[in-house]
Amino acid sequence: MRLLAFLLASSLPGSAEEPWQRHTLDDSSQGADGVRLADVNGDGLMDIATGWEEGGIVRAYLHPGHAKAKEKWPAVTVGNVASPEDAVFADLDGDGAFDVISSCEGRTKSIFFHWAPRDAASFLDPNSWKTEKLLATDGKQAWMYALPLQIDGKNGPDLFVGSKGNKATVGWLQSPANPRDLAGWTYHQLQEAGWIMSLISVDLNHDTLPDLLVSDRRGKKRGIYWLENPGPGSALDAKAWKRHPVGGQNREIKFISHGDLDQDGHRDIIGIEKKSIVWYRLEKSKWVERVIPLPEGVGGGKSAAICDIDLDGKNDLVFSCEGAKAPLSGLRWLSTENSALNGPWISHEIAGPRGLKYDRLIPYDIDKDGDPDILCCEERDQLGVFWYENPHLTPPSTRSPKNPKTAQ
Repeated sequence: MRLLAFLLASSLPGSAEEPWQRHTLDDSSQGADGVRLADVNGDGLMDIATGWEEGGIVRAYLHPGHAKAKEKWPAVTVGNVASPEDAVFADLDGDGAFDVISSCEGRTKSIFFHWAPRDAASFLDPNSWKTEKLLATDGKQAWMYALPLQIDGKNGPDLFVGSKGNKATVGWLQSPANPRDLAGWTYHQLQEAGWIMSLISVDLNHDTLPDLLVSDRRGKKRGIYWLENPGPGSALDAKAWKRHPVGGQNREIKFISHGDLDQDGHRDIIGIEKKSIVWYRLEKSKWVERVIPLPEGVGGGKSAAICDIDLDGKNDLVFSCEGAKAPLSGLRWLSTENSALNGPWISHEIAGPRGLKYDRLIPYDIDKDGDPDILCCEERDQLGVFWYENPHLTPPSTRSPKNPKTAQ
């Protein structure tokens, strides 16, 4: 059936499908810049942390339940900071309440802790939150991303962090015995950097220790690589974190993700650049690069992820774009008629012409109807924080017509 649809496809560039329905969580500020998920109230539903870069605020959103997921979500402004590039949940002090860490670039160049109220009933009260600047980061670098993780085996969670521009690095912040003692946090540099886009915790060498998977889009050390976790006893020794290249040294790779695209039982790494998705497949202990060109009619690539969008048992690719000035699309997904290795890749619409600069997308079944929806944000047309409802399990009478076209 999909092949027949392809043969009947429109001759116009890109995909002629109708966009998926977009549900807005929040569009009350400016420059929504990234979504990070965690279940902060223990209800089994993923909540969201987001920094609004131009608006200068950091917000947390509580999933309202499946019946109300298409409405605006309950939200709280956890702090006001300039140029927040990233926000992420973590219980820093072990009191049972999820705090928020924001990473700020621009002139701010600092990381902030937003301490959550211990009383869960006060979570949505902005006056119950307290914001403090982390002294070890103050004015030092244009911080882009933070990843909470236990690294040294003691005290509370530590933080992997990355930055961009002058004096940019990848490193980690060591938590003191009292995490609320902001002067006690210590920064340990691991690598010089150009512009860090992704920091991902994943055990790549199967030794049970979480390694650090990194994408650096610019500079002399750009590309995708991973740092081998030497274990808590050697974590303070920067030289013990062995660097393993994956690829992309000749490309401007932006966000990365991982999964098993070809379903061969081995982990793949997915990167994206302006005009293509780059698939790194482990073959005989070496990362082999395979390039999947983006289709016509889209902006420049920003992020990509693996999931089975149409529930046909084969993994697909979903990607977001920046520079997607209308009529270009900022969100699409790609399927294959045969297999990931053999293609061809077929382009399907998600967002349509609305939205100029999409950010990192996350596949997540928000309405719990059995298929993955797409959660994202957009920071130029001010679409805010939103999710696109996957139509593949909606009643046939209400589905948008399908008219795919092979990726060029």
